[in-house]
Amino acid sequence: MAWASLIVVAFTVGAVLHARGMLPIDHLPPLHAQARPPALSLLPALLLAALAVTVLPAVVARSRFGTALLAAYGVALAWTVLLALSGDGLAQPFTSRYEYQAVLPAVGDDPLGWLASFTERLPGYPTHVRGHPPLAVLVLWALARVGLPGPLPAAVLVVVVGCSATVAVAVTVRRLAGEEAARQALPYLALTPAAVWIATTMDAFFAGVGAWGVALLVSGGRARVPLGAAAGVLLGALPYLSYGLVPYLLIPVVAAAVARITRATVIACLAGAAAVTAAFAAGGFRWPAGVLATHAEWAADPGATRPYLYFLIANLAVLALLTGPATAAGLVRTVPGGVRALVAAAIVAVLALDVSGVTRGEVERIWVPYAVWIVLAAAASPGRRWLAAQALTGLLLQGLVASPW
Repeated sequence: MAWASLIVVAFTVGAVLHARGMLPIDHLPPLHAQARPPALSLLPALLLAALAVTVLPAVVARSRFGTALLAAYGVALAWTVLLALSGDGLAQPFTSRYEYQAVLPAVGDDPLGWLASFTERLPGYPTHVRGHPPLAVLVLWALARVGLPGPLPAAVLVVVVGCSATVAVAVTVRRLAGEEAARQALPYLALTPAAVWIATTMDAFFAGVGAWGVALLVSGGRARVPLGAAAGVLLGALPYLSYGLVPYLLIPVVAAAVARITRATVIACLAGAAAVTAAFAAGGFRWPAGVLATHAEWAADPGATRPYLYFLIANLAVLALLTGPATAAGLVRTVPGGVRALVAAAIVAVLALDVSGVTRGEVERIWVPYAVWIVLAAAASPGRRWLAAQALTGLLLQGLVASPW
């Protein structure tokens, strides 16, 4: 199978490069992780996966659509949390000195002052802050200000919002390809192997924001114009959450074209996005200047020395792991037109980032917002066997890989 071959080759070549000292900061390339033996703590996730593979397809097929969405979301939450708890715990990634939480004391009581000086002070910030725009930090700062400080509330926010992409993507599919297509996709969205990195990297939060932006954009009904404006705010926020989400905007463009949204909705969406840009500009943050500053930091980072040609291919092997074997099988089968357009848009966006060379490794988190759309192709490989293969991939990733995220 091409899926397995790509992964085996990527890990084999990665091991050789690491042994020769060409990938000193990656111990399990192409993943930025280390190998570990599976533990008995993975058993609850295994039992949940077995139950979900047996029951969830029938539940989402026979229930009212709202109930089906809730069931899939509940499974996605439980699956993601149990995977995380089998390792170092739900909140552990947010305790790292390289993460966003570490810069919150610098924000202090003056978020606008911090925002205005963000680009200037960028070299002194933790790794992930240097590699991203300022909005993610401001989200966590706001969470702390409403009485929910610390790594655990941040982790809960990420998981709750990240897993909600399951619902948002299904709602979008229902609008573009019909309810049956959405129901078929729900079990695969809920048991995605990407759940290993949905708990808990901020990129999972980005995935939820982006997915709801697309869902609101294509929503019909009398409220489509205000929903379009709300979609514009969410989608307009994406470039301020991660520079790597600029290609993501191809997904809502394609979704809007397939759904044939009204001109008024398009205008409302653009107005919402423009409002986000205007707000950041008024706060003193200029996005182009942020890009240039972050690129300078990236160029000076050890990650920039990773071999381009290896990661050009190996990054796709990581995407294959996140989306699972059922997705690979589904890509060569008949997929409903609306779903096919969404999957193709996400793949093109990933390829654009991959070819750019700025995503050399550590893409297991960067690909999460894109993986939740690409995994839609798995629905073209129906049956419990393929769903079980998806869950098994997630279990093996969690059990054998110790990731910092």
